Amino acid sequence: ILFVDCVHIKIHRKRSVASEAFYVALAVTEEGIREVLGIFNMPIESAAGWKEIFGKLQERGVQRIGLVVADGIKGLDTVVGECFPGTPLQRCVTHLKRNIYAKVRHGDKAAIAADLRDIFRTGQRDYTIEMAWTKWQDMCDNWGKDYRAIKLLRNNPDYKAYMTYLNYAPEIQSMIYTTNWIERLNRDFRRVTRMRTAMPNEESVLTLMGSVAMDHKAYDRILPNITSDKQLFPD
Repeated sequence: ILFVDCVHIKIHRKRSVASEAFYVALAVTEEGIREVLGIFNMPIESAAGWKEIFGKLQERGVQRIGLVVADGIKGLDTVVGECFPGTPLQRCVTHLKRNIYAKVRHGDKAAIAADLRDIFRTGQRDYTIEMAWTKWQDMCDNWGKDYRAIKLLRNNPDYKAYMTYLNYAPEIQSMIYTTNWIERLNRDFRRVTRMRTAMPNEESVLTLMGSVAMDHKAYDRILPNITSDKQLFPD
């Protein structure tokens, strides 16, 4: 499994300071442990940037990925298909929920949050993508009466990418339906780089981030139940 995300950090370049994207690729390896495969710098995050980084990972020896987990960056599904044909994409459900909450009034957030929890269930063996999609359309019909922005989401097939996790064993669904693991890592990156108002150059950022990644003792332990899914972790 490959989790991908960017953390934005201010660095000096040409006598000015600006926030730049540092691309992070966090894997769950064949052995069921987490490992940072690479950290790369480009000024902005884009699907084209991820395509270049996937190419670098392939040069380093990555041959096959069972699942990519990412936020909603546009065009990433196409890039994943080009670089790793047949690899499914799981969009981060947490990011989707935040985007939906931004479309409704404050007083409606609790009710719509309950609807979204009902759609994006985890750990139920008999709960399928088809059932989730039906609930999604019902939710869009219901809230679409008051919010046109939600009504327009009803039949958009791109939103099925948020339900990919339902194709996998119930024991691991809560681990793969968000980018939470890599976002926690990015918070650690921000903490160590926040000591300065801005980092002096990209090399200093990469050095600090690399040190943080290698010092994560939790990454030495096998994730509980992760290998129970035989699609991603065949015997």
